[in-house]
Amino acid sequence: MNGRQSDAFATGAPASSVVGLIAKGFCMGAADVVPGVSGGTMAVILGIYQRLVEAIRAFDLTFLTLLTGGQVRSASRHVDLGFLLPLGVGIASALLFFTRVVPLPSIIRTHPVPVYSLFFGLIVASIIVLLMSFKNFRGSDGLALAFGCIIGFGVVNLVPTATPETTWFVFLSGALAICAMILPGISGSFILLILQKYAYIFDAVGRLDFAILLPFGLGAATGLLLFSRVLTWLLRSYYRVTLHTIVGLLIGSLWVIWPFQERVEVLVRGELRGVSSAPYLPDGFHADVLWALALAVAGLVTVFLLHRIGASRTAQVRGERVE
Repeated sequence: MNGRQSDAFATGAPASSVVGLIAKGFCMGAADVVPGVSGGTMAVILGIYQRLVEAIRAFDLTFLTLLTGGQVRSASRHVDLGFLLPLGVGIASALLFFTRVVPLPSIIRTHPVPVYSLFFGLIVASIIVLLMSFKNFRGSDGLALAFGCIIGFGVVNLVPTATPETTWFVFLSGALAICAMILPGISGSFILLILQKYAYIFDAVGRLDFAILLPFGLGAATGLLLFSRVLTWLLRSYYRVTLHTIVGLLIGSLWVIWPFQERVEVLVRGELRGVSSAPYLPDGFHADVLWALALAVAGLVTVFLLHRIGASRTAQVRGERVE
């Protein structure tokens, strides 16, 4: 993969400092709390998606050989632990902060319009930035975009159905949920709702029921390792098609990110959880619409600024290398 291709994902500043990585992980964790938004989407917006997938893929036999051979430092470099560790700290911090300190799920239920407006602006801007990374639009690009849109739209509009509670299906649920979490445009928690395993898994977490958590965790680990390899291969071998498919997924997900929705919710562990929604156009420019517009514009401007800063720093680095 050439430098030009990897730059297309650099919509933010280069992920170099520990503090910067923790902040980006925090943003990913915050996105995972918001129903319908995936951490993978935020990774694309922040310009770390491809590096994240490559780092996850690096947990292979080489890593195990280095680790069992006592070459801890080499093993750490192989899996880019200097990147994954602070990113993981940021994600965990966000999950704790937005569930314990600032209850974002509650805020989303009481004030959904401003929260979704901000994320709508962020995602629209990231779509524009990613598409602008290619100067010439091809027919294959349009097909990839359409395919991604159809998949994204179809997934976010699925209705939960009855599913078994057998070990093999719990394993499969873990694999599918974790794949959705790293795939932009699709929420892992929404996949669990579709599979009718959201309450089942979180009840098991509360009870520390390892008979359920163990196969789920093994499924998640297996799905993550296998799917990251597929994504890495696609990004290396079919970068242009893969990128446009990812953009299509983001476009398809806008259906549920649109701020003004008639949402259908179910009671899960004493809390209302959204399972479906239907967007609508507001009637007139009242206060909610003005706030939504302002926050959407703020999201747009944020991504464009991050992209400009990232492009500027990349140009500086190239200049230094040339000198």
